[in-house]
Amino acid sequence: MKIFNTLTRTKEEFVPINEGKVGIYVCGPTVYDYIHIGNARPMIVFDTLRRYLTYKGYDVNYVSNFTDVDDKIIKRANEEGVDSKVISERFIAETKKDMAAMNVQEATTHPKATEEIPDMIEMIKTLIEKGHAYEVNGTVYFRTRSFADYGKLSHKNIDDLESGHRAENHQLKVSGQDEKEDPLDFVLWKPKKEGEPFWESPWGEGRPGWHLECSVMSKKYIGDIIDIHAGGEDLIFPHHENEIAQSEAANDKEFARYWMHNGFLKINNEKMSKSLGNFFTVREIADKYPLQVIRFFMLSAHYRSPLNFSADLVEASKNGLERILTAVDKLKSLAPADVEGSDVSVEAELDGYTKRFEAAMDDDLNTADAISVIFELVKYTNINISNDTPKKTVDLSIRTIEKLCDILGIITEREEELLDSDIEALINERQEARKAKNFARADEIRNMLSDKGIILEDTREGVKWKRA
Repeated sequence: MKIFNTLTRTKEEFVPINEGKVGIYVCGPTVYDYIHIGNARPMIVFDTLRRYLTYKGYDVNYVSNFTDVDDKIIKRANEEGVDSKVISERFIAETKKDMAAMNVQEATTHPKATEEIPDMIEMIKTLIEKGHAYEVNGTVYFRTRSFADYGKLSHKNIDDLESGHRAENHQLKVSGQDEKEDPLDFVLWKPKKEGEPFWESPWGEGRPGWHLECSVMSKKYIGDIIDIHAGGEDLIFPHHENEIAQSEAANDKEFARYWMHNGFLKINNEKMSKSLGNFFTVREIADKYPLQVIRFFMLSAHYRSPLNFSADLVEASKNGLERILTAVDKLKSLAPADVEGSDVSVEAELDGYTKRFEAAMDDDLNTADAISVIFELVKYTNINISNDTPKKTVDLSIRTIEKLCDILGIITEREEELLDSDIEALINERQEARKAKNFARADEIRNMLSDKGIILEDTREGVKWKRA
C-alpha cells in the first residue's frame, strides 16, 4: 500500500515499524458543542483507513483523543454556570452518538487530555532539562529555534515565519506583554485565570498547552514512534509542526513515520462559518439525510481533495448508495437452483473486482476509485446473476459486495421501514417526554426517527413529519 506522506510530499510504500502491527493517532475534536460536518470528514476517512488495514491483516491500535480542557469549553461552562467537566462529558457522549450513527468505530483508546496531565508535566520537565523550554512568570514556552528541523512538515522556513510575527511582536513589546525569548516560541504550560480549571505543577497552578496534549497521549498509548499520524490539513501548521518539535526534542526519536491529512470541506463552494450561516452540525445534517449517505458522500472523493458539500452532490450520493442497496436486495431475493458446483467464470469476475478495489485502496486510500469499482460490480451482477446462477455463486456475489462495502463502512442491510402508525406513536411519546422535561428521551426519539429517514418539523400547528 502506498500513502501520500505530507512530510515528504510523495507517495511512499507503507512499511510499519513492527511487522503486522500499525499504530495510528488521529487528532480528535475539542468537545464544547456538537461536532460539525467538517469534523466528520477526518473521522470517516481515517476510520476507513483503519478498516482497510484491518482487512489487510494488520493489528491496528487506533488512538483518537478528546480535547476536554480548552478556552471554548471553559467559556460555555461559565455561560451555563457549570463545571467545565460537565460540558466536556456531555459532548463526548454526544460525539460518540454521532460517530456511531456515521458507522465510525470506537477507537482502541479515546484518551482525554485532563486524565494525562501528570505525563504532560513530566514531558515539560524533560524539555526544560534539555534546554528546549523555559519558564517565565508561570508560563512555560518551547524554545522553537532549539529544534533544528522546525518547519519540516509544513515546509515553512523559520525565518519567513519570524518576519510574519514582527508586527505582532512589536505590539506585544509596546504593551509590555512580551515574555518570550523569540516570537516563534509556543506555550507548553499556561498559568490559571480566575474561574478556570487548573492543576498543580512545578511552575504554579495552570493547565497544559494544546499542542503538548497530543504528543503525550500518542506516546503513552502508541509509543515514541507512531506509524501514521492523521488529521485535517488545517492542523499541519502549527499544531502538527509543534507536536513534532516537542516530541522529537523530548524523546530524541522520530515522532511519526507517515503523515496523512484530509482536504478541506466547503459548503456550496464557500468556507463553512457561522457568520455566513452555512455552519452545520452532524446532528442538523441527520435531520435531512441518513448519515450513511453522508459517509458515502465523504468517501466519493479522494480524501486529500477539497470537498464541496451541496444538496445536489449529497442527493447524487443518496442515489448512488440506493443503487448498491437495491442490487443487494435483488440478489437476496433470487431463488437460484441449489445445484452442485458454481459458475467458475462469474466467480473469476468477482475476484477481479475485489483485486481492482484493493488496488484503488492501496493507491493512497483512493476511496473514489474503490466506489467506482463497486458500481461496476453492481452493474455486472445486475446483468449476469439470475435464478439460473448456482446458489453458491449468488451467495458469493452478495458476500463480495457486502465485503467491499464493509471496508468502506457502508452498511448494505436496509433497516426495516417504520409504519406510519409507529411514527405517530413515537412522535406522541416525544411530546410527552418534552412536557415532562425529559429532553434526553425526546432527543433520543428524534435521533432514532432521523436515523430511519424520518424528518420532524416543530410548527405552531404541532409536529409535522415526512420521509427523507
